[in-house]
Amino acid sequence: EKRFSPWREDISRLSCTPPCLSLFLLLSFRVKTQANLLSAANCTLHFVFKVGDRTKTATFYRDVLGMKILRHEEFEEGCKATCNGPYDGKWSKTMVGFGPEDGHFVAELTYNYGVGEYQLGNDFLGLTLQSSRAVSNAKRLGWPLTEVGEAVYLAQAPGGYPFYLVDKEQPPTDPVQKVCLGVSDLQKSTHYWTALLGMKVMEKNEEKKTVLMGFADTQCKLELQDIGGTVDHGTAFGRIAFSCPREQLPDLEALMKKENQKILTPLVSLDTPGKATVEVVILADPDGHEICFVGDEAFRQLSMVDPKGNDLLDKAMAEDKSDEWFAKHNRQKAAA
Repeated sequence: EKRFSPWREDISRLSCTPPCLSLFLLLSFRVKTQANLLSAANCTLHFVFKVGDRTKTATFYRDVLGMKILRHEEFEEGCKATCNGPYDGKWSKTMVGFGPEDGHFVAELTYNYGVGEYQLGNDFLGLTLQSSRAVSNAKRLGWPLTEVGEAVYLAQAPGGYPFYLVDKEQPPTDPVQKVCLGVSDLQKSTHYWTALLGMKVMEKNEEKKTVLMGFADTQCKLELQDIGGTVDHGTAFGRIAFSCPREQLPDLEALMKKENQKILTPLVSLDTPGKATVEVVILADPDGHEICFVGDEAFRQLSMVDPKGNDLLDKAMAEDKSDEWFAKHNRQKAAA
């Protein structure tokens, strides 16, 4: 198999080595190869948020944080990889960030037309970004802020998602610094993300029980925090996404099967009307955090900034009569 060719080549190099030492070196090489399977060309892409109020959410991301609408897409039926959650009806996807997806960590906002509210769990602990402009925008617009540290403010996106705003000048690179997820066993989760997915540990804080890791110093980091108990995903649970070369997706799936890890959606193709078709594998870590790996080549085409994205979102919100329909029939949107 193609996957094992580097290991066969390594065997030839060990032909003059004592048998026991050869086996030890080979197994060490295999573990290292697996850990680096995804790390070389990976990119941290986005986090998926379910939103119940699309209008207020757009205000938060555009007017408070100062992000831009990168693309907006409407779908008539549910996603094969449950991108919009376990829902079958009409939904939309809005990508929003400080710059193009190619070089920025962005938010994917999924809106299900028939769902108005989601229950938060303790799984998503916050997204941290550096922007004094976002802090001043929040103060100017009267968006609630809580000072939680030196030059650090907590703001909540509609739905209750926590955002930590560092009151410093926005950097020329991506202002988004990290996403923090709660875990029940920090050691076990760290092993999963490093040994199996190839992330490297960049910082540990024993007092806060956190580990900061990533694929590259220049990308948004993932922080795991031990919450000392079971992780509750509620119904608002999200998904973190990464890209890797398309040819590595089958290898990733095979590795997870070999290690008896959970695969939520085996390798599948996802269509977007009028845009590139991408291939993804959806995994779950030991606490059930959803992880998407998408083939990089097609995703680069799909994720190109759409100059009409902002107008498409505004048009969709103006034409969305779902709230009026539910009010007219004396009903409320479902609370998931």
